[in-house]
Amino acid sequence: MTADERMMSQMTSKKGFIAALDQSGGSTPAALRLYGIADSNYSGEEEMFRLMHAMRVRIMTAPAFTGDKIIGAILFERTMDGDAGGRSVPSFLWEDRGVVPFLKVDKGLSAEENGVQVMKPMPDLDALLARAVKKGIFGTKMRSVIAHADRAGIAAVVKQQFDVARQIIGHGLVPIIEPEVSIKSPTKGEAEEILREELARGLDALPVGERVMIKLTIPTVSDFYKPLIDHRSVVRVVALSGGYSRADACEKLTHNHGMIASFSRALTEDLRDSMSDKEFDASLARTVDEIYSASASTI
Repeated sequence: MTADERMMSQMTSKKGFIAALDQSGGSTPAALRLYGIADSNYSGEEEMFRLMHAMRVRIMTAPAFTGDKIIGAILFERTMDGDAGGRSVPSFLWEDRGVVPFLKVDKGLSAEENGVQVMKPMPDLDALLARAVKKGIFGTKMRSVIAHADRAGIAAVVKQQFDVARQIIGHGLVPIIEPEVSIKSPTKGEAEEILREELARGLDALPVGERVMIKLTIPTVSDFYKPLIDHRSVVRVVALSGGYSRADACEKLTHNHGMIASFSRALTEDLRDSMSDKEFDASLARTVDEIYSASASTI
């Protein structure tokens, strides 16, 4: 089997979860604050990203961060371009740790319209995808946000996601489509009903052999996304934590068979810069076990 075939096999059927290490410019300060690094501890974007990369490397090089329980990791572009363990991050993840590397490709969100935020334009996407392929990236991730159950807005989100997904598939990569329904939405359940319909329509339109992954907010109704999980064009459906605590996200996940976690904040919420390496590694190991158990219980 080629590396791509082994990665596809792992993403399709192996028990475990995906670590989301893809905070970008807008969310990085909050992530650093949670980690115990105040805004006053650094000056400028470059230093901010240097500190964020150091945190990510500390996570990726910890003993518990292996393909035994973490089957994939989503990276920010600067993380993909950085080093860990003396080699490029994608190579380190796959060759040293057995973790499949993904890349966040979106450039953030447009202003809300019709109850949703579509993705900003990505004029340089083809060049980024070509670079990702050379670095050994398996797939990508791109996020939109749904705040209200507006059919026109949700249809626009899904159409844009699938349009870009086809561009990504054209480079031989597997796209993770992420239309996040806000957990604060007053019409969350209704939005999920519309979203499932639109996603099913988009999946049905994919040519045979073209496959995607989908990253979704844990639904209001248990097992609501099972029809998508079982669709021929879906590699896997993964769950974002969406602002829930890790305990809440894990508990809710256990009620959704076939879904596995792809957590960001819930993965790092107990980690602190001030921890000794022993404390840090032990805390991360406990977190990995907790998220893995919730994910494995649904398979």
